Amino acid sequence: MAHTERGPANDVGSRETYPEPLVEILSQGNMSARGIYELSKVLTAPTQLEVKLANVVNILPSFLEMRDGAVVVLDAEGEPEIAASARNTYTPQSGSRRLIPKAVLDHIVARGSPLVIPDVSKSQPFQADLSSSSSAGRIPVAFIGIPIKVEQKILGALSIDRIIDSVISLKFDEDVRFLTMVANLVGRTVCLHRILSTERQPRTAAQRGPEHSADEEATDCAQHAPVKIDGIIGESPALKQVLETVSVVAKTNSTVLLRGESGTGKEFFAQAIHKLSRRRNRSFVKLNCAALSESVLESELFGHEKGAFTGAISQRAGRFELANGGTLLLDEIGEISPAFQAKLLRVLQEGELERVGGTKTLQVDVRLICATNKDLEAAVVNGVFRADLYYRINVVPIVLPPLRERAGDIPRLANAFLDRFNRENRRELAFAPSALQLISQCYFPGNVRELENCVQRTATLARSRTISPSDFACTNNQCLSWLLWKRADHAHGANGIEGCAAGNMAPAGSRPWAGRVGGLDDNVSPLAVGDSGDPACPAMGPRVTERARLVDAMEKAGWVQAKAARILSLTPRQVGYALRRHGIEVRKF
Repeated sequence: MAHTERGPANDVGSRETYPEPLVEILSQGNMSARGIYELSKVLTAPTQLEVKLANVVNILPSFLEMRDGAVVVLDAEGEPEIAASARNTYTPQSGSRRLIPKAVLDHIVARGSPLVIPDVSKSQPFQADLSSSSSAGRIPVAFIGIPIKVEQKILGALSIDRIIDSVISLKFDEDVRFLTMVANLVGRTVCLHRILSTERQPRTAAQRGPEHSADEEATDCAQHAPVKIDGIIGESPALKQVLETVSVVAKTNSTVLLRGESGTGKEFFAQAIHKLSRRRNRSFVKLNCAALSESVLESELFGHEKGAFTGAISQRAGRFELANGGTLLLDEIGEISPAFQAKLLRVLQEGELERVGGTKTLQVDVRLICATNKDLEAAVVNGVFRADLYYRINVVPIVLPPLRERAGDIPRLANAFLDRFNRENRRELAFAPSALQLISQCYFPGNVRELENCVQRTATLARSRTISPSDFACTNNQCLSWLLWKRADHAHGANGIEGCAAGNMAPAGSRPWAGRVGGLDDNVSPLAVGDSGDPACPAMGPRVTERARLVDAMEKAGWVQAKAARILSLTPRQVGYALRRHGIEVRKF
């Protein structure tokens, strides 16, 4: 039997006999294969899970350039259950310094993808958390974080950090690939450990139900149950993806930024995050920032003391106090003034505030959810929104899909709205199949809110129990969307279908339904056509791809990207990126 030097392990210096098939692989200097082999032996050793994880972190420096490493395993509630580092054999996360900063851990868990920070001192979203490190701010440190998961279930995170100098290369691809394999092994080990722990616990027949095999238990550990949230209707892939993200994010206390067009249901999703979180039994408080002046907004959020201003006849608690221990939704966050942004930033950073007219500092524990349909990146560039506040609220952004991207959801939503109408008005209306087919072709720039209004209006005016296509306003040249956007087109010097198509189906200079926030996408969208008799209505019509729309805008602009960007209400940079992505060659004259 051939022998070779043993790779690094707990008993460094001993010798071990490798199996014959591995001798050639290990002798070729393949560090990744050798590292995985050593780590697999550690993870399959008959020791406690905590010891296994500590040994994994202790072995990693033999295969990677690193200063320190950590493994954090989360419990069912999303809280750290086991934490191990190279300096600690076994460290419970509670009661000690976090091995992975909270903001970074939440980011990795929420995204479910590797996180690489080449220099933590230059990473503003996580700088506050990482500044607690003894070397932060003096020595440049790089950070690599990998989610520990089985299939789509996030179990924790694996991380390393290293000191950056002129010798160490800043290429992290190989390290990310290696650590991803390590995290996969750790995830399988944690999952198997939990299955075995559960099997050892005595359970009654009523608790256990039918006996499950180990394979069935492993499958249950690895798979997500379908996410169902009251008030959110649909089965489209775009909606399911958002719901899966919501279910993961809800388990943490990370700040969430809900982005999307008006009428996409941002408040419903905020409530869903609250109901799925550990704060579900505490208050859910909401406030529309756009509806209030700066002075009133300050009083509403922070509260006021008696006599603080004219009309303050008694002490009043603000929304932050009312939401203490729960969740606060700040809708239309992009509309607050720059002066008030500074006041809000202090509360978010320090978790403390003073009522208007008061001097007592109050501590609050609030999970913040912000919502906006505004382009915050453009607002930051233009100086109307503070960059530090942007980074503070943009921890976990979730983009809600517009109704046109939720294929197949329109009939389900329409039936749900009609059922509600029937209950409220004691009616027994139903859609004819042709009626559902008709509205499924509609564009609905106002998204779910406009669809609800359309159903309610049609049901109110319906003359029989079965709603047919002739009952809809769009078939009678009375479409409200058509009236709205036709006037907007005339105001901008456009008319009919050309004006709608030129502005991404919106008037030039506005972006009421600009696909994903920040640019063009590949999704198919309807052109602005009303009914067969009126080509100016943007509600219904044939569908055209974003590529065709981009080519159309470039042709109208004489293939000048800056002009096409103005037509599409985008930036020249976004147009240039879209041209490259779609493989469109720019014509030169």
